[in-house]
Amino acid sequence: MKIRLEHGAGGELMEELIRNIILKNLTLKSAGGIGLDALDDGATIPFGDRHVVFTIDGHTVRPLFFPGGDIGRLAISGTVNDLAVMGAEPLALANSMIIEAGFDDTSLEKILKSMDETSKEVPVPIVTGDTKVVEDRIGIFVITAGIGVAERPVSDAGAEVGDAIIVSGSIGDHGMAIMSYREGIAFESDLKSDVAPIWEVVKVTAEAVGWENIHAMKDPTRAGLSNALNEIARKSGVGILVREGEIPVKPEVRAASEMLGISPYDVANEGKVVMVVAREYAEEALKAMRRTERGKDAAIIGEVIGEYRGKVILETGIGGKRFMEPPEGDPVPRIC
Repeated sequence: MKIRLEHGAGGELMEELIRNIILKNLTLKSAGGIGLDALDDGATIPFGDRHVVFTIDGHTVRPLFFPGGDIGRLAISGTVNDLAVMGAEPLALANSMIIEAGFDDTSLEKILKSMDETSKEVPVPIVTGDTKVVEDRIGIFVITAGIGVAERPVSDAGAEVGDAIIVSGSIGDHGMAIMSYREGIAFESDLKSDVAPIWEVVKVTAEAVGWENIHAMKDPTRAGLSNALNEIARKSGVGILVREGEIPVKPEVRAASEMLGISPYDVANEGKVVMVVAREYAEEALKAMRRTERGKDAAIIGEVIGEYRGKVILETGIGGKRFMEPPEGDPVPRIC
């Protein structure tokens, strides 16, 4: 098998690559917590009465600077969000950069300043790093690792029948903003990426309802909402029903989606969380989420069901139902 671009795009082909090649050639050890074989957003390591959470992520995006953000903001947000959806308060980050020889130093400074500003929003310090310069025509790749601490780690495999599905805001913003920018499509309203750290959204919600009532979380990055929901359903062994009319999608995102022929459910989001909450705490969680700036457009979009285990059902606006299948990969390459 030859590695294709789609193998790194976050959908079914990427999972095939990870399971059939990567995991088969590694000795899998969990250190007593959530390990690599769980394919979650990070790993957990028990430490006294708490858990250390560790994650790492590589970032590559074209263009490097896009409406609403840049690769620096993307890198910090992506790693912070991987910690956040596992219930971990971010403690420290590491930053590694692979830079093409001849890369403009002004652009590098802009990226670094963006990383610094984004880390201060959390806040979380960047405490160590590494820099390499190569001859390959790559522009710049940014790899960030993060460490956090959780009182009660949250996996993406804990959804239970009856739970409510909450999304913290509008879907498809990042993917459609980048694709529209690449294609030169203009809209009356500026279409911008949602890239942002979401720790505050998660923390405020957990303080309102308790970590024990948040059963699963996922940040719907590569391959979008559809892939995130399918991962939760499959790993939890449950079905998920979501209602199309309840999923928040901005008009400009919907317009871009129709023009480009790409579903907003299949493209990356970089400042959202999908949260699975015990039904009796759903309204309280929604209110708490909406009190935050980045969760003000949060919505309950569906529930966990006992039927169609491992599958996601989308109830359409006219009352019909269909499977919400995960894409093979994110239809917008080089996006995160």
